[in-house]
Amino acid sequence: MAIDFPTEIQHLRSTYRSISAVTDPDALRAQIAELSEKAGAPDLWDDQEAAQAVTSQLSHAQAELSRVERMGQRIEDLEALVELGQEEDGADADAFLHDAEAELVAIRKDLEDLEIRTLLSGEYDQREAVVTIRSGAGGVDAADFAEMLMRMYLRWAERHGYPTKVLDTSYAEEAGLKSVTFEVKAPYAFGNLSVEAGTHRLVRISPFDNQGRRQTSFAAVEVIPLIEQTDHVEIPDSEIKVDVFRSSGPGGQSVNTTDSAVRMTHIPTGIVVSMQNEKSQIQNRAAALRVLQSRLLLVRQQEENAAKKALAGDVKASWGDQMRSYVLQPYQMVKDLRTEHEQGNPSAVFDGEIDDFIEAGIRWRKQHEGDAA
Repeated sequence: MAIDFPTEIQHLRSTYRSISAVTDPDALRAQIAELSEKAGAPDLWDDQEAAQAVTSQLSHAQAELSRVERMGQRIEDLEALVELGQEEDGADADAFLHDAEAELVAIRKDLEDLEIRTLLSGEYDQREAVVTIRSGAGGVDAADFAEMLMRMYLRWAERHGYPTKVLDTSYAEEAGLKSVTFEVKAPYAFGNLSVEAGTHRLVRISPFDNQGRRQTSFAAVEVIPLIEQTDHVEIPDSEIKVDVFRSSGPGGQSVNTTDSAVRMTHIPTGIVVSMQNEKSQIQNRAAALRVLQSRLLLVRQQEENAAKKALAGDVKASWGDQMRSYVLQPYQMVKDLRTEHEQGNPSAVFDGEIDDFIEAGIRWRKQHEGDAA
């Protein structure tokens, strides 16, 4: 069936106009001008952390504007390509229209990606993310599953060119991890990965069971936005208990001969943060405080949201404890229990191919917010 290019291009333009209205290119240009002025200040690098924040924000804003402007130009070029195909005859016409069809498919996909970005409008969605994975029920299989999930998210970040930094690792005795905390240092990392928060379930023949029995195990994923200097989450010293201990690696072997690891407890809430992957106690203490502040920031947001829901009336939460199942036996399937999105290749998913799950989760969350409103 011949493609109705005029109708398809009209649809692309309509979608692009909606995205452009949300993205607001004029506001992005104003932001770029302001950040460029800050980036050009001679004393910018006197404060390296602030300088990195400015340059990162500038790079992100420039990339966003380029993506939007380039998409508009691609739709214009597609229309010109179709016109050339309609003006030519024979093989030349077929070649132009074949190229136009391929570009139409590519633009549709890229517009979908842009549209997903416009759905990330939460207060902290633009932030970098701190991810913590903890093994749950299931013994050594659960610890192994926690390590599989860590690799999945690190591979996802690697595929996108997002820098990551492991902050704390607690190894299980036989295999795998009791817990791990790492940063994903990219704009919108929190907005994307926040839909991954919840309980993940693995069903497989246990490699640790000499009788080859099927085992179900669980791991919990927590995602919080990285704290920024402008957040002003003040924590009085009297509310923090700090313990220091010796860092250790797999098998309990010492990787540090001094008490450089830090365990920080927020007394009022009972939140505990451990850091041991930095070289010094001072660095671990700073990292622990930053993550503690991030968790308290999320608690504050959740309290505010709970108050808003109370005012709006009783709204049933749709986020169950178990949000995704990874089944390796008796069949192969990864299925998100909220969105119903599924993938029949668990190996690819565990290798970081989770964009479709994240996209479906973002769309589901937006729909859920609309239903709750």
